[in-house]
Amino acid sequence: MNALTFDFTGRTVLVTGAARGIGRAIGEFFVAAKADVYLLDFDEAEVKTAADEIGARAICCDVSQTDSVEAAVEQVVRATGRIDVLVNNAGILRDRVLWKLSDDDWEQVLAVHAGGTFRMTRACVPHFREGGFGRVINVTSYSGLHGNTGQANYATAKAGILGFTRTAAKELARFGITVNAISPNAETRMISSIPEEKKAEIAATIPMGRFADPGEMAAAIGFLASPEAGYITGAVLPVDGGLSM
Repeated sequence: MNALTFDFTGRTVLVTGAARGIGRAIGEFFVAAKADVYLLDFDEAEVKTAADEIGARAICCDVSQTDSVEAAVEQVVRATGRIDVLVNNAGILRDRVLWKLSDDDWEQVLAVHAGGTFRMTRACVPHFREGGFGRVINVTSYSGLHGNTGQANYATAKAGILGFTRTAAKELARFGITVNAISPNAETRMISSIPEEKKAEIAATIPMGRFADPGEMAAAIGFLASPEAGYITGAVLPVDGGLSM
């Protein structure tokens, strides 16, 4: 058996929600692994800056809109002739207790998280099949497994991604396409905004006693995207320091 090298030379990788945080770290990981990397994000200026800084290419894309998704995928295929790896990381928050959630709060969060995962995967599948290789890695959440106060919309969307992951895995396995998910727990901009005292309380509930660096999420995704993980599909990997035990 070959040693795990994380060499993605000749592979094309798409990462959504990639202007910052976990998405950017994932992009940086794949650039270091010699892939052709495209960072997709709704924030055009920030995703371009991120791509320039790490040596990737940027595309402004709204994953809640089918036309935007299809245009982004077409642009990548025109440039590289292929798509091999898709990381569905795009997400937004509209946190409120459920009796204060508006229809817009609900629908936007589901459209970006669950809808974006569906639209991006659907658009990439024909290219995976044509190339005889495909890896989809979806980013879900502890909230999707256990719920969280003030996040009925977010938890529902992330739980939906779990169901989507397992269904897509069953449908696409016969084509040699794997579909997996990770449940992360990393130091992102959202975590950084929490007051230090509260942040310390949360960290104390994590068996590892800390939040992860975003790069630690990227390494797990890199494994699931690798040829060596070709017999793993429909799995949800907690990369959370033991939080979900």
